[in-house]
Amino acid sequence: MADRFFPNSMPEFVPETAPSTPLEQQEAVTVGDSLPKLLAMPHAPLWERLKRAALDLKETIVVETWGLSGQRARDFTLYCGLLGTAFLLLKSYHVTGNANDLALCSQVVKACDAASATSRDVSFLCGRAGVCALGAVAAKLAGDDESLRYYLAQFEKIKLPRSLPDELLYGRVGFLWACLFLNKHLGQGTVPSTYTRVVVDEIIKNGRAMGRKLGRCPLMFEWYGEKYWGAAHGLAGIMHVLMDMDLKPDELEDVKGTLKYMIHNRFPSGNYPASEDDRKRDVLVHWCHGAPGVALTLVKAAKLFGDKEFLDAAIEAAEVVWNRGLLKRVGICHGISGNAYVFLSLYQLTRDAKYLYRAKAFACFLLERAHKLISQGEMHAGDTPYSLFEGQGGMAYLFFDMIDPTQSKFPAYEL
Repeated sequence: MADRFFPNSMPEFVPETAPSTPLEQQEAVTVGDSLPKLLAMPHAPLWERLKRAALDLKETIVVETWGLSGQRARDFTLYCGLLGTAFLLLKSYHVTGNANDLALCSQVVKACDAASATSRDVSFLCGRAGVCALGAVAAKLAGDDESLRYYLAQFEKIKLPRSLPDELLYGRVGFLWACLFLNKHLGQGTVPSTYTRVVVDEIIKNGRAMGRKLGRCPLMFEWYGEKYWGAAHGLAGIMHVLMDMDLKPDELEDVKGTLKYMIHNRFPSGNYPASEDDRKRDVLVHWCHGAPGVALTLVKAAKLFGDKEFLDAAIEAAEVVWNRGLLKRVGICHGISGNAYVFLSLYQLTRDAKYLYRAKAFACFLLERAHKLISQGEMHAGDTPYSLFEGQGGMAYLFFDMIDPTQSKFPAYEL
C-alpha cells in the first residue's frame, strides 16, 4: 500500500505569521523554496507564488495540448482531453480577468464542438454536454449572443439513451451536472426543472430497484457489473449531484439513508471501499475511489441535512487523506491535486485553519517537488500528462483555487 503514496512527514499544523517589519516582509517575498519555508510563508506571498506557478503551467498546457496539436481535438473531453484546457483557461480568466484567456477558451471549445458533433456520450466530463455547456458559459461571458444561442440549441438536441448508466463520468448524473452548471452561470431555469425532473425520476427508480434487490441500502447502482461507491462511477458521485436537485422528501430520505449506509460500512481506518463487493481492500485513497470523493459528498450532506454524523465522517475521511493521500500521482482524479480539495471543502464548512493549512501543505508539496519527482520517475504525471483530471492541468487548477480558498470548487464536481 505504501508504494501508492509518499509518507507525509509534514507538520500537523504550522500557523501563519504575518510579517511585522519591512525586513520580515522582504524575507517573506525572497525566502527560498524549501518545503518547510513554504509551509511557514505568510498568506499573500505564498498565494502570489502559487498564482505565478499556475500561470506558467497554464501556458505550458496550452502549448502542449493546443499549439502542438495543430489546434485540433484528438480527445475532446474535459476529463483527459482538450476541453480540460478550455476549463482551465476559463478558471484563469476568472482569477486574472485576462480577456485573452476567455477568447482562447472559446476557440478551444469551438474545436471540441467540431470533434464531438457525432458523439453519443452525454456527460459533462466525457461527453457532448460538457462541450455545449462550457461553450454557452464562455459565450455569455464574452457577450457573444450568437454562439450562446448556438450552444444552447445544441445542448437541447442531446438525447439520453435508455441504456445510459446513472454514474457521473458517463451517465445520467454527469448530464445533470451539465444542467446545473448552465443554471448556475446562465440563470435558474436555463434548463427547466421539468426536464431535469424526468432524469432524476429515472435515476431514483433505478437506484431503488437495485436497493430493494440487495435489501441493504435505499439506493444502489451498477456500472459494468460493479456496484461502485466512489465519485466517478458510484454512490458518492450520484448522491453528490442528487443533493443539488429539487428532491421530494422521500427521495431526500433515500439519499440520506444511502450515505448513512456507506458511513456505517466504511473501513475501520475511515476509508471507503471501491465497490459493494470489495470490502477487504483498504487501498485506494482517490477522488474516483475512496475517502476523498466520499468526503466531498459528506461535506455537502453535512450542509444540506445539518447532521453531525456526516461532518464527523467527513473529518475522519480527511484524516485518511492527510495520512495516505499524498499520492505518487499529480492529478485531480487520482492524485495529490484532487485530494487537496477535501481540506478546502472542510475549511469552507468549518473555517478551521487546520484544513486550510493542510490544503496549503498539499499544494506546497506539489509546488516544491512535483516537477522533480516526475522527472526522476518517482511520481506519475498521468497517461495524458497535461490533462485536467490526470495530469498537470489539475495541479494548475488547484494553484488557482488556492488564491481564494473560500471560493474553491473541485472542478466539474463542486458547483
